[in-house]
Amino acid sequence: MSTSYLYGTGRRKEAVARVRLLPGDGSIIVNGKEIAEYFGGATPLAAMRLPFRVTETEGRYSATILVAGGGFSGQAGAIRHGIARALVSGHPDSRAALREAGLLTRDPRAKERKKYGLKRARKAPQYTKR
Repeated sequence: MSTSYLYGTGRRKEAVARVRLLPGDGSIIVNGKEIAEYFGGATPLAAMRLPFRVTETEGRYSATILVAGGGFSGQAGAIRHGIARALVSGHPDSRAALREAGLLTRDPRAKERKKYGLKRARKAPQYTKR
């Protein structure tokens, strides 16, 4: 049973991106909007297209992406991760190139939890001597 699209799930911080790659003209739709319209130039769009450049498949796939959670930076990272994983599912030979570029590794960094007695994870209230 072969599907007509490639699928990959990407994660970064609190964001989760579900990526579907279909043969097409290279357009990227995120949550029903064009990628530039969704991110509004706030995040480098070139970084999200990096998996296509590394595997030399730029312009061969159109991406439909559903992303939820996190902020723009986390969502951008999740999209990049999801695109890379989707490309590997369809082109197993491109795995080494994507791994070399560091696109298949899930970024483990996350927000540190708040500790009691502190304002944030590490910021303490101002010290007063008297």
